[in-house]
Amino acid sequence: MLTLQSLSKHFGGVRAVDDISLTIKEGEIFGLIGPNGSGKSTTINLITGLYAPTTGTVTLDGYDLTAMAQHERTAMGVARTFQNIRLFGNLTVAQNLWVAQNGHEQRRAHFLPRWFKAGGEHGPDIEELLKFSRLHSKRDVQASALSFGEMRRLEMARALASNPRVLLLDEPAAGASQEDGQLLAERIRDVRDRGVTVLLIEHMMELVMGISDSIGVLNFGRKIAEGSPAEIQANQDVRAAYLGSKHKDEDLIHA
Repeated sequence: MLTLQSLSKHFGGVRAVDDISLTIKEGEIFGLIGPNGSGKSTTINLITGLYAPTTGTVTLDGYDLTAMAQHERTAMGVARTFQNIRLFGNLTVAQNLWVAQNGHEQRRAHFLPRWFKAGGEHGPDIEELLKFSRLHSKRDVQASALSFGEMRRLEMARALASNPRVLLLDEPAAGASQEDGQLLAERIRDVRDRGVTVLLIEHMMELVMGISDSIGVLNFGRKIAEGSPAEIQANQDVRAAYLGSKHKDEDLIHA
């Protein structure tokens, strides 16, 4: 479904991403892990068009996205969240979802008339997203007044508002409590069960190993391993990247 072929991004002499090839199958949760600075977020930025690659291609079902603008990739069904939460703090929860649903390129021509239409922010699709994210009771609360976990759930719901085929999650559990992490795992599985393919970047190894169908591992911008969670946990190169060669027999999940 989503294919990265020989993808690279160089910043001067720094090879942030260096000749990565990955294939993410339709309907799977694909975990992308690696130590800090390994190139994970840069890879997502290349997939979504925030960065242009130095070399290589990004394709979705055979369609070349490499030269497409960000809004064109959104129209093709690619959505994402960010490490740092990016909500409209002065808008309500429902309004944040409405903007995400109506702000993409195909619907901008009639954006303002829909914005001022009474009750427009409470349409059936948005009501479903509010229930899905367990934010129905907070729909008229300003986003800035939400708890951290609620903000994370809203950000995921906002990404889903564009009706994506592929959802890229960039460290969605960062700063989350254990309870929020468990709820996040449930939501990610629910997203997959609704037919959305998920690419998950996350440092919480217990979460990644528990829900991923396949995992790719980056280190210093290069892919060093790919396989099932069990195969990744047993891979000595991965253990060395996370723990150092002297500790490569330790449990990766608790790294």
